[in-house]
Amino acid sequence: MSAYKSFAVVGGGTVGLPIVNALAEQNVYVLLLSRSGSSTKTVPSSVQVIQVDFNDTTAVAAVFKEHKVDVVLSTVAPTAVAVEWSLVDAAKLAAVKLYLPSKYGFPAEGQTEGFQAVKNQIVAHLKSVNIPSTIVYTGLFVEFIPWLVGYSEDDKKFKLVTKGEAPMSFTAIADIAGFVAYVLTKLPPSELEDRVLRLEGERSSLKDVAIQFKTSVEHVDSAKITGAGSEYKIVLQNLIETGAGSTGWDDVKKVEGSGSNAAGSANALWPGHKWKSIKEVYKL
Repeated sequence: MSAYKSFAVVGGGTVGLPIVNALAEQNVYVLLLSRSGSSTKTVPSSVQVIQVDFNDTTAVAAVFKEHKVDVVLSTVAPTAVAVEWSLVDAAKLAAVKLYLPSKYGFPAEGQTEGFQAVKNQIVAHLKSVNIPSTIVYTGLFVEFIPWLVGYSEDDKKFKLVTKGEAPMSFTAIADIAGFVAYVLTKLPPSELEDRVLRLEGERSSLKDVAIQFKTSVEHVDSAKITGAGSEYKIVLQNLIETGAGSTGWDDVKKVEGSGSNAAGSANALWPGHKWKSIKEVYKL
């Protein structure tokens, strides 16, 4: 049984709010930290929302101390991940017992460029200040498929700058949130501290997902990838093509891991759960 009683989720966005809701359903104390001046968040009545400057280490640490926070879960966006330096320092000052960095997505070990490199630096910082961590790799959020490939009701083709044939991991946001809440409230610290947990709701390639959507792939050059976060889409598509879209990918050895390092190996920590398929999420 978990020894953790108080949880602080930093960031109330795409995965943050679902995690807040899932933790609240476990009847534990949950605190949501949002940025100063951010929009009002709709949360369960048992959850307290506190607005604070994430870059203000002293202010954040004071919040953690006041609420006797055991576990900090960062869910900040990849573009804002550098703010975790301050969050980690605040967690250290407040004697937080466990920290989950915002690494939901693809494995980052061995990568030395972009936001993935920054995420690796955050993990190194956690180790340097002796805060145990739990990393959760999820692959691509199932709900992000249309965004990544430019699929819409007006243009139903999957636009790819790559072949789209590399196998990758997909996990639904509800499954991610439920898993995180389950393991943090049911498992002992010894099964969570300094662990990498690799989820996989479904394994497929973008090319095969297009078939599920009953559409075709259009291979395009980078200029044809448009819309919000277009540069990020190109980076992700190219990253996926290397094999790194799998939660079991070892970017140092350029191979799939095995055992506890295999894609989806952590699914077993949530016994009896039925993971949502792409078809279920989109009612295909």
